Amino acid sequence: ARDFYAGFVQGAIALSNARTAELSKLIENAYRDVNIAFANELSMICDGLDIDVWEVIELANQHPRVNVLTPSAGVGGHCIAVDPWFIVASAPEQANLIRAARAVNDAKPVHVAARVHAALADREGATIACLGIAFKPDVDDLRGSPALEIVASLAADDALTALVVEPHVEELPPGLAGLGNVELVGLDEALGRADVIALLVGHRPFRDIDRARLAEKPVVDCTGAWRVP
Repeated sequence: ARDFYAGFVQGAIALSNARTAELSKLIENAYRDVNIAFANELSMICDGLDIDVWEVIELANQHPRVNVLTPSAGVGGHCIAVDPWFIVASAPEQANLIRAARAVNDAKPVHVAARVHAALADREGATIACLGIAFKPDVDDLRGSPALEIVASLAADDALTALVVEPHVEELPPGLAGLGNVELVGLDEALGRADVIALLVGHRPFRDIDRARLAEKPVVDCTGAWRVP
């Protein structure tokens, strides 16, 4: 296997046995999941304390040995949200931190949906602009996306209308396409029609929006892209 990869890989090739190599790969993604969970848990704590999580993290990261990651709407994709469970299954009595991180990240979409509902202030028949349904910025990959979970949760209320803006897809995925109160629209239309704006994924077109266009409407920003220092 080493000789095969050496034919086209320029970097170093570390040798080990199969079990150790497999666990090493799982650890890479579990490490990222745990660190993301810390940031997401901080964001939920700060929401409850009415503190700007972005400012807290910015200040904490001035310490030379601290590097808190950026909170998000949750964790998606095909690896980071999946691989930690292989470790938990292999060592259920020991993998307590890894399991807890999964619980935190799985809970974040529920927390975001609750924040959007709070921003609606019990408004009947409200329209929500849901910006982004990919699992991370500037890609078209929807696998395991927490934003999809958030939109589906909001759309479960038939009185609400969810306007989905996703510049990297041309049609809604099956889980949303059959819902009568979910529409795939352009950014300008969504901003114009929405009563509440939820930034779920930090795609570049969303980061570049003129902040003046957001001034008159409640905003739920899961990415910090619209934060005013």
